[in-house]
Amino acid sequence: MQSMRPHPESGRHYYFRPMKKNSQAPLALSKETIRRHLEGEITIGLYEINPSTQRCKWVAIDADYKNAMEDLLKLQYHLWQDVVEPALEMSKRGGHLWILLATPLLASECRVYIHDLAGRLGLPVKGSGLADGIEVFPRHNAIGEGDLAMPFVVH
Repeated sequence: MQSMRPHPESGRHYYFRPMKKNSQAPLALSKETIRRHLEGEITIGLYEINPSTQRCKWVAIDADYKNAMEDLLKLQYHLWQDVVEPALEMSKRGGHLWILLATPLLASECRVYIHDLAGRLGLPVKGSGLADGIEVFPRHNAIGEGDLAMPFVVH
C-alpha cells in the first residue's frame, strides 16, 4: 500500500506491505482495493514474483522518456513476431507494455528474454549504465521469502 503522507523532504510516497493488525500476517489484495485503485482513489504497487516459486504471472515494461512510445511499439511488434501478445498502455510520461502469462514463468527467464530483445533492437535499458531507458519488471531474478522487491507502481 502507499503511505498516506509523503516523506517531508523528498515529497515521495513510500510503499509497504499491509499487515493484519492482530497477527501481522500479510493482507491479500482485495476486490475493494482494486476497485479503489481503478477509480483513482489510491495507488497500488504490485510485486511480480512469488517468492516460494520465483515465478511471475506478468511482465511489465515501463518507458518514461523521450521517444518512449516509439520504443514500446518496436518491442510490441517484435513480441508479436515471437507470438507474445503484449498490451500497450499510455501513461503520463510515456507508456507500459504488459505481458500477461498463461503459465507462471521464472522471473529470471522473463528478464533475460526482454533484456535480450531490447539489446537486439538497440533500445536503452535503464540501470545498465543509462539514466533513461525501459524498465523491466520483475526487476530482480529472484527474491527471498518475505523480501520486498521494487514494486511496479500502477498510477
